[in-house]
Amino acid sequence: MITENTGEYYAALPDAGRLMGLDVGSKTIGTAFCDAGWSFATAAKTIKRRKFGQDRATIVQLIQEQAVTGLVIGLPLNLDGTNSPQTQSVRSFTQNMQGVGLPILLWDERWSTQAVERALVEQDVSRGKRAERIDSSAAAYILQGAIDALVNV
Repeated sequence: MITENTGEYYAALPDAGRLMGLDVGSKTIGTAFCDAGWSFATAAKTIKRRKFGQDRATIVQLIQEQAVTGLVIGLPLNLDGTNSPQTQSVRSFTQNMQGVGLPILLWDERWSTQAVERALVEQDVSRGKRAERIDSSAAAYILQGAIDALVNV
């Protein structure tokens, strides 16, 4: 199941369990996980994009290792809410991930990268370190927004 509706997503999830957030880019995929009680999201690894089958295998391995019960994938929309050039690519990626058998929530990620970049600058993280951490931190930001919404469903 793929949805943009938090109510539908919530209904498809078990009562508890870890969720995985993904920030899908053209060169990397940032990953993040939340605790089973959906309190906080934590940035995890950044996956360098290769062929889809390899990317999927890496994600499936992480799903199994972390006992993930649902996916939250950032949906890159334009600031006015319309589709961006990257939107269709992420939708295709999401369709291909549907085969892992977990409910998938597409989450509006319009401000994630800017917010994370600003936070890393405020923490005085060097430019090189920011480049390494931006995608997984954006995945955590996306996942945190989704779990904050889910606890209010």
